[in-house]
Amino acid sequence: MSIKTGDKAPDFKLYNTEKKEVTLSDHKGKNVVLLFFPLAFTGTCTAELCSVRDNLDMYNGLNATVYGISIDTPHTLVKFKEEQKLNFELLSDFNKKASNAYDCLYASFGAMAMEGVSKRSAFVIDKNGLVQYAEVLENPTELPDFEKIKATLEKLN
Repeated sequence: MSIKTGDKAPDFKLYNTEKKEVTLSDHKGKNVVLLFFPLAFTGTCTAELCSVRDNLDMYNGLNATVYGISIDTPHTLVKFKEEQKLNFELLSDFNKKASNAYDCLYASFGAMAMEGVSKRSAFVIDKNGLVQYAEVLENPTELPDFEKIKATLEKLN
């Protein structure tokens, strides 16, 4: 069942790179941008997250907290965050619970046909926990529509 605009956003409990628990429900009253990405250290994922890094002031100015989420381990995400100087939280969905809840997992990914890799996806969740924007990309080389994400956040302020 895919997540659509107006749906209640599924809650999750994931760990950040500091091994601290992060839940969506802790962000009630705040706008949240969830960016699921396939794998750290890959070209398109690096470009996507570095774009967010370089534009984080815009997200902060629109009262939004941004999270990057992948199935990578917290240890891998620590190294990726450090190397790319990412200035926002990365969350490990190693057990794939959040990716399943948001219906954004590939059945088969890449030349090695890896199973259970997160699809590149973007969700904007409003202060009431409702999805205001949902984009799940089948092609892992495509980027989310950052202009639509920005426009959605502008409407929420």
